[in-house]
Amino acid sequence: MRTDPSDNGGLFVGRRPGTAPVTYRDTPAEPSEKRRRFDGFLAGLLLALMTLVGLTFWGPVPAAWLWVGSQVYWRTDNNLVAGLATSFIGMIATLMVGLMVMRRLDEAWILVRRAAGHDQRTGVIGRIFAITCIVGASIFTFWFLIIEGPGPSFAPN
Repeated sequence: MRTDPSDNGGLFVGRRPGTAPVTYRDTPAEPSEKRRRFDGFLAGLLLALMTLVGLTFWGPVPAAWLWVGSQVYWRTDNNLVAGLATSFIGMIATLMVGLMVMRRLDEAWILVRRAAGHDQRTGVIGRIFAITCIVGASIFTFWFLIIEGPGPSFAPN
């Protein structure tokens, strides 16, 4: 939000409503060192939880929805479209909910980092998502190429 008093869109004379400087009756009390350490520990827990949610996008969520899709396929007398649609829609919905959870955790992380005494203005959801993508893709590639994929077919009988 721009706070230039002359940038008011022609609706008001002077300052926009709600942009006056913040004034306190008393100076806010500084938190104790013990409180700051606790807030830093809590920020670390939130960061770990965000990472865990991001990593579930690469293993448990797709595997669970593929299993559900296979059950739908089996129970609908081998209707492939029903099984695939169930897996796809369920996976996308779960990933969207997971991203919403990650966003809320990111906002909470920013607030806790500020409470711990850091000048935190932006979140880490982008970096966490990128790191979990790299880790998840690497693990999947190793599993697919070395453990389950064409790797065993090259081995001598």
